Amino acid sequence: MNLEDLYRLLRSEHVQAQGIVDTLEEPLLVLDQGGSVLTANRGFYETFRVGRDDTVGRSLFELGDGQWDIPELRRLVGEIIPRSTAVVGYEVAANFPTIGPRTMLVSARRLVHPDNNSTSVLILFEDVTDRRHSEAQKDILLAETRHRMKNLLGIIRSLANQGDVEGRSAKDYRDAFLGRLQAVTEAETLALAGSAEADLSALVEQSLKAAGPDRYRVIAGPAVRLSQRQIVPMSLILHELVTNAWKYGALSKPGGLIHLGWRTSEEEGKAILHIDWREENGPPVTPPTRSGFGCRLIDLSAVQGLRGSVELKYEPAGLRVHIAAPVEF
Repeated sequence: MNLEDLYRLLRSEHVQAQGIVDTLEEPLLVLDQGGSVLTANRGFYETFRVGRDDTVGRSLFELGDGQWDIPELRRLVGEIIPRSTAVVGYEVAANFPTIGPRTMLVSARRLVHPDNNSTSVLILFEDVTDRRHSEAQKDILLAETRHRMKNLLGIIRSLANQGDVEGRSAKDYRDAFLGRLQAVTEAETLALAGSAEADLSALVEQSLKAAGPDRYRVIAGPAVRLSQRQIVPMSLILHELVTNAWKYGALSKPGGLIHLGWRTSEEEGKAILHIDWREENGPPVTPPTRSGFGCRLIDLSAVQGLRGSVELKYEPAGLRVHIAAPVEF
């Protein structure tokens, strides 16, 4: 039953008013011309946890030690309703002593009694607190999705534009780009699955799984949760290290092995994550004559993405990498 249905029923001389208002689940008040409560329904008493003796006969704005003395509601009753036939969905937000912060949609209708031409006001309250909270959460999620999509497209554009092309075939460029794109996609999937954070160990296992369990050894440190902004750069770093190992390092020869471990320390009151990557039993390693895009991507991801640093050592026995970045754990 909506406000107009109730209005029509109450104008009928054959219906008991209290019987009607008590059929409604939504809180309802009937006010006289002076703003005092003529009657209220069970929904009102139960919702706002008040009794009949504390409600009927009292001014609306005196109820509950003034909990309804709200500027928006005073304006509705004192200014808007007298000049309007009906008001629907007037939003009022307040902190009620018994039930806490609530957002109410207030609908009101003037009722003119045909027998004596007196006027009363029907006021119906709809609690939309949960609905408004849900709508706000959806808005936040939509804004976050747009932000993440913008960042993701920026990363993909950067990967496409900055990839080395000199001396490479179209197939080599394509494979390198698709590999990095796959790393970004998997990192985003992990970020979405873990909501605001992701576990470092899960990202490590995801990055190394293609090598096979007999080709790497992980020495797990304490549990570390990576923030959303850290997941993609960490994934790109690990992807580049694994790709380099397949092409030139330990994974390019039978028996080659990767060791990866991490630890944490406290420096100047901040938690710092240290990741160590070490390769062995691969071909002899010599420092590159020029810095390729893979090395630049690792450095960029560590410095700008992780807000940390990276050190690459091209030792004859195998590549060694140390990454340091602030984290929360």
